[in-house]
Amino acid sequence: MPLIDIRDLRVSFGEGVGAIRAVDAVSITIEEGEVYGLVGESGCGKSTLLRALAGLNPNWSGAMTVAGQILGPRRSTAQYKLMQMVFQDPYGSLHPRHTIDGLLAEPLAIHAIGESDRRIVEALDRVGLDASFRFRYPHQLSGGQRQRVAIARALIVEPRVLLLDEPTSALDVSIQAEVLNLLDDLRRSQKLTYLFVSHDLAVVTHMCRRIGVMRAGRLLEEMTVDALLAGGTTHPYTRHLYRASAGYDRRLADTAEVLDDSDEEIA
Repeated sequence: MPLIDIRDLRVSFGEGVGAIRAVDAVSITIEEGEVYGLVGESGCGKSTLLRALAGLNPNWSGAMTVAGQILGPRRSTAQYKLMQMVFQDPYGSLHPRHTIDGLLAEPLAIHAIGESDRRIVEALDRVGLDASFRFRYPHQLSGGQRQRVAIARALIVEPRVLLLDEPTSALDVSIQAEVLNLLDDLRRSQKLTYLFVSHDLAVVTHMCRRIGVMRAGRLLEEMTVDALLAGGTTHPYTRHLYRASAGYDRRLADTAEVLDDSDEEIA
């Protein structure tokens, strides 16, 4: 049985003829210990799917199961503990008026987990920050350090799943590599499962074994990273996305509008 099983997930915003279907009948399964990458252009529904799975958006239909537990629009405290989310913007996701100590103590209090002093120091150490960071404020940290704190906050309640929403896209390239390597090490040492959302195929191919490609709310294609690198894509949009990840190409730019306007080719 997969650790995460998403079936026919639909998420809409608005009502009636003006409703926007942000996620349209998406089904995904993820095995325990796996890093599954969800890729696609901005606005394709990746983050919306993640937020529905995390319990941050209750307005969805379909079926979702994690670790054998059926998830509904409302979650128990134990179900929230099972999955934690790391957001794209490490500064926006950390309260600017709370110290790092307060930010890490809050989830422990919510989940009634004791020994907060020990757990906070251990959580910081786990992400490569020493105890001197404990009483600093987010504005006193670099972007990479803030994202490490965000990861520590997610891990401090000992979840089984991390939902990663573009966790390195707001960081400099050199810092991106450090954070990706940290996430890889943590997955192994903490026996975690990741659902990794990104628009950057280079990041996804580094982290993931399997990927799903989304466009306009739909899951167009699933494949292994090995198949992607070997040119084994079956959908024209995936090929377009893969070529674009290699850098600017004038011929690719000239064909982009044709690809966007071809409903038959994309559907």
